[in-house]
Parts: sequence; C-alpha cells; structure tokens
Amino acid sequence: MKKSFLVGIAVLAVAILVTGLFFTKNLERLNYGVTLFSGAEQYENFNRLDEIYPVSTMTAAPNVMHFGEGQLISLPQSFSYGGKPVNVNRFLKDTDTSALLVIHNGQIRFEDYWLTGGRKVNWLSMSVSKSFIATGIGIAVDRGLIDIQLPITHYVPSLVGSAYDSVRIKDVLQMSSGAAWDENYSDPESDVMRLGMIMTVGGSLDDFVATLKPEVEPGTLNHYNSADTQALAMLLSRATGQSVTEFITDNIWHPLGMESDAYWLVDDNNVEMAFGGLNATARDYAKLGELYRLKGKWQGKQIVSADWVADATKPDAPHLQPGVDADYPLGYGYQWWLPETSEGEYSAIGVYNQFIYVNPARDLVVVKLSAFSDYALTADESSYREIETIEFFREIAKS
Repeated sequence: MKKSFLVGIAVLAVAILVTGLFFTKNLERLNYGVTLFSGAEQYENFNRLDEIYPVSTMTAAPNVMHFGEGQLISLPQSFSYGGKPVNVNRFLKDTDTSALLVIHNGQIRFEDYWLTGGRKVNWLSMSVSKSFIATGIGIAVDRGLIDIQLPITHYVPSLVGSAYDSVRIKDVLQMSSGAAWDENYSDPESDVMRLGMIMTVGGSLDDFVATLKPEVEPGTLNHYNSADTQALAMLLSRATGQSVTEFITDNIWHPLGMESDAYWLVDDNNVEMAFGGLNATARDYAKLGELYRLKGKWQGKQIVSADWVADATKPDAPHLQPGVDADYPLGYGYQWWLPETSEGEYSAIGVYNQFIYVNPARDLVVVKLSAFSDYALTADESSYREIETIEFFREIAKS
C-alpha cells in the first residue's frame, strides 16, 4: 500500500511538472505572438524560436560547402537615401541588425554579427522563406511534376471553392491570385495576423488558406499575400509527395552544402509555416542568393534551371513592374522583389529587415538579418526602411 501510494505521488508530481511546462511553453508562445509589431524588442526571440514553437528540422549537408575567404572590406561610412546622407553604423544599430554578410564572386568580403546573432545562430527568415518555397516549385517544374500554367487546384483539390479555385499557379507565384487579403501588420484583426496567430493559439494553416474568398481577377493585380505562399507550399507537398521540409532538404539544403541544421516552424498538423517560418544561419541563407547569381548551377550541377532563375527574377506583366504601386516601388517575380535597376538586382525580403540581396552584374550577394523593433509601427517608410536598405547594399556594391 505504501509503495503504491509513493508511486501515485510520483506520477502526480510528474503530471504537475509536465502540465506546468506545457502551460509555460504556451504562455511564452502567446507572449511572443502578441508582442510582434508592437515595438517590443525581438532580438532575444528571433534566435531561439525552436525553444518556443514546434519545429521540423532540415539537417546540415553531409558534404558542406564553405565560402572562400576573400580580401576583407570595410563598410562605407555612409550612403545616400532620399537626398540625405545616412550614417551606416547608426543605420545598422537603428534597424537592430544581427548579421551582415557580403559575398563577392563566391568569397566572403565582410561578415559581422551583433546582438544575439552569430555564425552558428539560426535566425527567423520571415518572408525570405518565400523565395525558398518558390525555388522548390522551380525544381519540381524542372522535373515535370508541376506545370505553372495549370490551376493550383489541379494539384490541391482541397482548395476548390476557395479564392484559389481555378487560379493559375503562375499567378499565385507572382502574388496575383486575386484573393481578398489584408497584409496589415499593425492591425491584429488583419488576415496576415490571423494567419500568423494560428502558430500561437493552434489550428491548421491549410484550413485557413481554404477559407479565403476571391476579390479581383487573377493575374491583373500584384497584391502581396502571405497566404499565396502557404498555398504554394500545399502545392509543393501534394505534387511531390513529400513535406516541404523533406523536399527542401533533399533538393536545396543538401545539394547546396548547407553547413548548419535549420528548422521550420510547424502548426498543429506538422505543416510548415512556409510564408515566414524558416530559421537558418546567414551563411546558409547566402547560398540561395549565390545559387541564383550563378543561374541555378552549383559546383557543376544544375540545381534549378537557368530559365527558372531568369523567369523568377523579372517582372513579365504590367502589374508586376517596379513603380506600379505608389505605396511600394518594387516590382515582383516568383516570390522575389525587383527594384527598378539597370543591373538586374533582386531580393528576398522579410519583415523586421531580413534580406537576401543579389546583384548579378556585380557578382554580389548580401545577407542582412535583423530585429528592427520599430517595424510597421507607422505607415511610412521610416517604419520599414526596406528601400533604404537596398540603397545601403548598392553603396556596398560600389565599393
């Protein structure tokens, strides 16, 4: 009897401990979710989201590719934006920069880390992950598994009856699905905030995407919509028979020789938060930019076709051209942002000032990871500083 009583006490103690850990973890997740876009500092979160959320892991490559070490450069002291000089050190500090990596012609020319960043630190990509998803789609297209001229519902029947019903995959890639959507980070009731809140309070990302309704004719308006990328992730998994984690690991992560494990935030159904949930190191992010700079070819092997790279990084319709949107001057490709340029620049961009910037004319790739706490607090560029950041990269290119 005494032994049974002690066993019962032990079981109860373990149950209390487990329950306490469960609620502590959920409270931490809730606290993180509700403080996003509030002005709260996030640099102590973006480096450790695997401690807060459930994740799926992409393992480091069996054969790691290391960038060469080139002659190190100093950053320019200032750059021009809006007709005024901007002090570089102040800019990096103000945008809570955690990592800055400059790769020129395949060699590291500058690398530094601040705050909680570091060479081996996985950092939240935010929407930079969208460009990885699009690259996965491109590889599947090259293999004949996906035809982007077909409607997405050809491969994902669960989206029949939603905004994506009969919408061409190419239009979804170009953020021109026509779905009704509000990507307002300062409004907790906006569509993007409700989509993101699934990661905090639970639910299904796939089910949420299936609830969207159409608003405009597909292929006529570039309207940024994170759910479009989540729909593309559904497409990738259905067409290939693998999860996003598995497909990206096998076809991007390992072939590019990524040096560190990386992880995706996942929902209750172990579905990846494709629109912004990839966490990786600066050097491994840079390898995607370098792959595109090299037109899809990596160490003698064509990872994704040169045609895909070209198509993904050019605006091929009037509504995708830079300058069409008066509020945001960048154009759009297949989940890549396209500034007005004579040098063929393009960039993956994530909120809080995450970047993979590519300038193929200058053989340049720049990664900037950040935790810009003022992001989206106001409606003007001072709370985004993304166009300003591109001017900073251009100043680096000049040097």
